[in-house]
Amino acid sequence: MGAAGSVSMEEVKDMPQYTILGGEAKFNELKGEDGNLDMSKVEDPYLKYGGVYSDDAKNSKDFKYVDFSEVPKFTDEHKSLMSKVLTPELFESLKGVKSSKGYTLSNAILTGTVTPHLGVGCTAGDEECWDLFKDLYYPVIKGWHDYDAATQTHPSDLDPSKLVFSDEQKATFNEYVASTRIRAARNISGFSLPCGSDDADRAGVEDVLKQTFNGLEGELAGTYYELGGMTDEQRDFLLSKGFLFQIPSARNLLTGAGAARSWPNNRGIFHNEAQTALCWVNEEDHCRIISMEMGGDIPSVFARFCALSEAIKKSAEANNTKLMWSENLGYLGTCPSNLGTGLRASVMVKLEKFNGLMEGDVQEDKELLEEVCSAFDLQPRGSAGEHSPAVGGKFDVSNKQRLGLSEVQLVQKMIDGVSKVLELEKMLAAGSSPADVRAKVQELKA
Repeated sequence: MGAAGSVSMEEVKDMPQYTILGGEAKFNELKGEDGNLDMSKVEDPYLKYGGVYSDDAKNSKDFKYVDFSEVPKFTDEHKSLMSKVLTPELFESLKGVKSSKGYTLSNAILTGTVTPHLGVGCTAGDEECWDLFKDLYYPVIKGWHDYDAATQTHPSDLDPSKLVFSDEQKATFNEYVASTRIRAARNISGFSLPCGSDDADRAGVEDVLKQTFNGLEGELAGTYYELGGMTDEQRDFLLSKGFLFQIPSARNLLTGAGAARSWPNNRGIFHNEAQTALCWVNEEDHCRIISMEMGGDIPSVFARFCALSEAIKKSAEANNTKLMWSENLGYLGTCPSNLGTGLRASVMVKLEKFNGLMEGDVQEDKELLEEVCSAFDLQPRGSAGEHSPAVGGKFDVSNKQRLGLSEVQLVQKMIDGVSKVLELEKMLAAGSSPADVRAKVQELKA
């Protein structure tokens, strides 16, 4: 796409802007007699906030980066922390900075500029970026995680034996919890992250991870599916299980950051035979590890997660590299929201009484579950996402924090927090009022 001149459908049909502007139907409506579209007839959604298309070496047939010479023209629609942090002074100080792999400030802010609804709004294209652009990232991290990356350090602990999970808790979880899932990202040092990657780095990451998967034994042994080489039968199977990661849309982070270039090349999905271990390759990060199983045996799920993380670490080291990590930011990745542990531990838990209040008419009581979860640093999601009831009363409840606490600490907080939520659910089932529950929350927090 471009700000002026004419283009053919072949030149632009793979670009996200083509879809945003209306696709083939709109193109045909506006094209001239020669079959080309005069770009002066449309407002290019990737240039409406300023900037010009650059000759960035990372450009591909399906994506072109935008270069900004000044702060983009942010609007009231821009919700991201990046758009609040990026002052003209900060822009001037960073606009000439470029990582050794070619990632720039314009690259870093692109997704939050062209995708205004995003909450974070900036990305890293390689591990060097986290230092080069820290004057942008650190305030965003503070706003998102309430963590001071300039002064704090991040711990890591992947020893599942340290979890405390009593027989009584296990029995309660197995009664109320339908399934458990723990996931986090891992990225391999020396390779660009997906939004700054090129074909060679993307293939290099996939090679390292294929070695990891080939070396897995016992319950972790399984199959790797290349996204571009799947049969219809394989794709249907993975879709039916919910294993396929999101296909890039015209308006999500993946696309706006350039992470979906040359899709689906060198992307893929691994799962073990029991379908309790899953890895996504070259989506938003190099590798997304997911450990899951039915029921509420959280230590079992966490132990599998730790084993996967260790396997990827060993494979990276066997290839004379390591996982991306820093003492102040923990595990490094594409988005500031997933730094630190990057870990999300969640349970699908039955909370019928809380759900009944959410479906009721008293606004204060509709918000009771969110109040309770927030008190224990948890986040509930209903069937339509946050702030919504759940079909069958089954909510996805997960840890809020990612950064500043270790993996063991976060999973333990989730266990303890969900235990308290279940105690309060039982109170409601026994006839206690929402006011009684609020009083009990204060007692439990004391």
